[in-house]
Amino acid sequence: MAFELPALPYDHAALASRGMSEETLALHHDRHHLAYVTALNNFVSENADLQGKTLEEIIALTYGDPARAGVFNQAGQHWNHIHFWNALSPTGGGIPGTLEAKLVEGFGSVEAFKAAFKTAATGQFGSGWAWLIQKADGTLGVTNTPNGVNPLATGEGTALIGLDVWEHSYYVDFRNKRPDYVSNFLDNLANYEFAEANLA
Repeated sequence: MAFELPALPYDHAALASRGMSEETLALHHDRHHLAYVTALNNFVSENADLQGKTLEEIIALTYGDPARAGVFNQAGQHWNHIHFWNALSPTGGGIPGTLEAKLVEGFGSVEAFKAAFKTAATGQFGSGWAWLIQKADGTLGVTNTPNGVNPLATGEGTALIGLDVWEHSYYVDFRNKRPDYVSNFLDNLANYEFAEANLA
């Protein structure tokens, strides 16, 4: 069965008042994400050993294999974007109690978490992602990954919330000001209820 582009959980214009324009969301979801899905389906159709596999199985099977980097890149980006659309909310920015307690436990304060996440996001050279993760011992941390890599592939932990820092995610709205894009995400767009729901 072919992989499909998921519908957004909100309208294209729903995030505009919070810093992500309708143009950005339409280009990012309808074109960029669709391109990853289309390319992934092409790879699957050409490789019998990938057919019938889940997205997570394909990521595990192809990560770190130079001969299958093309497959991994498309699968990783499909997984990352499914996560990303859920990590955004028209009412984002508010942190629920259970997650807030874990953030304070892990980072010392919510402000310290945001600073660490911003450092990870702005420190990712070129294209990639920043993540809030829950590590195997239950504590929280932040990490960044290049290109289409994610914590599912690296085994660093469970992805709670991820931010796309490829330029197509923010250039229309913020031009080259990635730090402003990251701050706006953390304060106005981040769906912390989704992050809390991903806690073990």
